[in-house]
Amino acid sequence: MITSLNNKTVKEVTALSQKGKERNKKDVFVVEGVKMFMEAPEERICGVYVSRSAEQGLFETCGQKLAELSYELVSDEVFAKMSDTMTPQGILCLIRQFHHDLTFMLENVIKERKLFIILEDLQDPGNLGTVFRTAEAVGASGIIMSRRTVDVYNPKTIRSTMGSVYRVPFVSVEDISPVIKQMQEKGVSVYAAHLAGKVYYEAFDYRKSTAFLIGNEGNGLRKETADCADALIRIPMEGSVESLNAAVASSVLLYEAYRQRRV
Repeated sequence: MITSLNNKTVKEVTALSQKGKERNKKDVFVVEGVKMFMEAPEERICGVYVSRSAEQGLFETCGQKLAELSYELVSDEVFAKMSDTMTPQGILCLIRQFHHDLTFMLENVIKERKLFIILEDLQDPGNLGTVFRTAEAVGASGIIMSRRTVDVYNPKTIRSTMGSVYRVPFVSVEDISPVIKQMQEKGVSVYAAHLAGKVYYEAFDYRKSTAFLIGNEGNGLRKETADCADALIRIPMEGSVESLNAAVASSVLLYEAYRQRRV
């Protein structure tokens, strides 16, 4: 059992939770909690840490999976140091990062009527995590993010995905504009959520391969990015509200596409 706060492993896990550079260097990320552990693909788990006081209770809820994997027992004090949450559940694990392929995501877009969400420079981990959950809920084919978008492996983002990060393909790209053009050439219609949109979002047919563009929480989409879209669409709002939260706007659009495809 690890009992020292100065243990090398403890320092490494703490650094992985706090520093994106360390996560990318080691090609792993940290997840906490019973749900995230239970839903994690076993082949991607490369380390499991359990707090001493939680060990017995964890075997009652996830004993079979724990028994199949080796884990390191740590003191409660050490686990608190490693944890990124205010109320740790006593289990933490390291997962190998995902490396999805954009070319594969864009295969057979016309035949399969794929649905994508494209995010430019989102900065709130909760927003990004919520987009992942919604994307999975509507059966989206993937998420494309600009490099300036908040780190998907940020512990707050990971928690917000509630496990969807394991199942929804995603890629980060340096420049979104050429990717949009590539998607359009393959037959994907791209719609930008934009305050300058003159037509409400319900007016379009999203039953074919579709992608929605969502911009930064404060500044929206860059002009050069919005200009690449097939159309600027607007979500109607009453009162003095000028715009919706990025995750909410994404949900509205994704669910409209889902609704149309279910009819």
